[in-house]
Amino acid sequence: MSHPLEFLPNNLRKPFFYVFFALTLIIFGVFRQLDQPLRNASAPSGIVSFELARTVDSSQRIADSWNADARLVAAFGLGLDYLFMPVYALALSLGLLLTLDNKPAQYRSFAALMGWGAFAAALFDSVENYALWHVLTNGAVSPYPQISALCATIKFTLLILGLITISASKLTHKKQ
Repeated sequence: MSHPLEFLPNNLRKPFFYVFFALTLIIFGVFRQLDQPLRNASAPSGIVSFELARTVDSSQRIADSWNADARLVAAFGLGLDYLFMPVYALALSLGLLLTLDNKPAQYRSFAALMGWGAFAAALFDSVENYALWHVLTNGAVSPYPQISALCATIKFTLLILGLITISASKLTHKKQ
C-alpha cells in the first residue's frame, strides 16, 4: 500500500509537515480556549463530552446545560473544526510519511495505512460535526447522538493509532 502523500518531493515533506504541525498547534490552542465555557458538571470534558454522549438523554442534558453564549461558542467551534480537519489530517499524514525511511516493510505498510487513516479520521469528524450541529440546533433525537459518538470513537482511534505509529517509528529499524 502506498502512502497518500508519497507524491510530494522529498525536499518539501519536512517544510510542509512543520507548517501543518504549527497550524495544528495554533488551532488546537484556539479550541482549548473555546472549550472553557463548555465545561460544566454535565460536560466535564467540554465538547468532547458532547461528541461522546452516545444517548439522546445525555446529549440533550449537555446541550441544555449550555447557555446561549456557550451554544454560540459550540456552534462556532463546530464550524472552525471543518478548517481544522484538513490541517490535522495533513500534519499527521505528513508525520507518518516522514517516518517511512529505513523501516521494515510491515511498518511501512501500516504507516501508509495510517496515513490514509488520518484523512479517514477527518471524514468521520465531519459526519460527527454534522450530527452535533443537528443536536445543537434541533434537539437530541436518535440517531444523531449515536452517529456522533460512533464517528468520534473511530476518529479518536485513528488519530491515536497514527500518533502511536509515529512514536513506534523510533523503535523500528530496518535490518541491514
